[in-house]
Amino acid sequence: MTENYPVVVIGAGPTGLAAAAHLIEQDQEVLVLEAGASVGATIKQWKHIKLFSPWRFNIDAAARRLLENTGDWVAPRETKLPTGAEFLEQYLEPLASHPKLISQIIYGHRVTKISRLHQDGRGVDKARTADRDESLFLIRTETAQGAVDLQARAVIDATGTWNQPNPVGRSGIEAIGESEAHAAGFITSPLPDPLGADSEDFAGKTILVLGAGHSAANTIIALGRLQKERPDTKVLWGLRGQANPIRLYGGGAADELPARGQLGTSLRRLVENEHVSLVENVSVGSLTVGEKLSVNLADGRVLEVDRIVPATGFRPDLTMLSELRLDLDQTVEAPSALGPLIDPEFHSCGTVSAHGEKELSHPEKNFYIVGMKSYGRAPTFLMATGYEQVRSIAAHLSGDHEAARRVELDLPETGVCSTDLGGSCDAPAVASSCGSEPAPAADSCCGPAEPLTIGFATGTLHGNVELAEK
Repeated sequence: MTENYPVVVIGAGPTGLAAAAHLIEQDQEVLVLEAGASVGATIKQWKHIKLFSPWRFNIDAAARRLLENTGDWVAPRETKLPTGAEFLEQYLEPLASHPKLISQIIYGHRVTKISRLHQDGRGVDKARTADRDESLFLIRTETAQGAVDLQARAVIDATGTWNQPNPVGRSGIEAIGESEAHAAGFITSPLPDPLGADSEDFAGKTILVLGAGHSAANTIIALGRLQKERPDTKVLWGLRGQANPIRLYGGGAADELPARGQLGTSLRRLVENEHVSLVENVSVGSLTVGEKLSVNLADGRVLEVDRIVPATGFRPDLTMLSELRLDLDQTVEAPSALGPLIDPEFHSCGTVSAHGEKELSHPEKNFYIVGMKSYGRAPTFLMATGYEQVRSIAAHLSGDHEAARRVELDLPETGVCSTDLGGSCDAPAVASSCGSEPAPAADSCCGPAEPLTIGFATGTLHGNVELAEK
């Protein structure tokens, strides 16, 4: 019986651990495979970043119930805005250490391929249909000791997209010379730390930040602060198209989240005071490595820079899934039923309909892609959405099909959308407060107005129409 095998969750990030918590709550056998050496390995790369929604939206319900049952976990103040480091230390690490979960997580197992297997050991490749739905999953992992094969009755892929950033080059492919520029150190990580670990590498340099999303905003504001200490630091903000003030700066004081509005206000100030130079219509054809990096644009312009910050978004890596039968939207590379619901041409986070097991299913029975990876190339993902996804899937795998169908997620139209953190957003956009008071000012007890804060308004089409009409 396949029920004797575990549900394997790939990835020990927020969505992966939430999936495990829901399955454990349903008395299901679960095994979490994590490529890194610890829980939330990706988050450690952006631990200096502060989320712009309070704790109460960042903790999964089943995970909270597990933690509260231990007796020694102290829930963070619900109105506080955590940094990535605090998110790890106060939530993910205690969750991964929970007695019911700690032995179910295996670190240092990078999944390289997933296929199917009959219980007698006979292989079931992609082309074989007979008894396919009743077969097990075969999961190949790479470890420090070599390759290891594991078996599962169901697989939940929660690997995210952080390790698959979009290229600097135009048209979705690397620019000529982009690999060489990476190797020479001219291209940084998507969310560097200019005020901390990376300050010496950025101070006094000419920095080109590519992108118009929240990753770009965070880096630009951090560089603006660095510039106060080192005025010889030059900041270029490269946009693929023409500058649209509403899309760039958002709602400012009118924003539902004060921290998010503060971000847009700070950006506008940096540009208007000429501390940051906007460069429009940046279409990178090639990069030439020299003493500096020459960024050769399609229209003949050449930018000479010391570093490029590629805040260009992310995309899913589907390589390990090549032996599975997937049904993916051709535009955003999300499950076909989900694709039209999240297409960024028509939706922000807040306009995405609630969805669960039904929308996330594939022809490959009992296989699911969840979290940011389930959204493919769409940048409209919310962490809270991922939590609801795995709640529904866990219910289905536990035989509670009514609960699986009962998908509920109330998101305001000004939903917090981002391509940060491997593409995810931190939570629904709801004004934070201290107790029952209205949304706090920048210097209030909730203290959200730190410059390094993820997120600003999502554009005129979804949530800021009233600003565009003024």
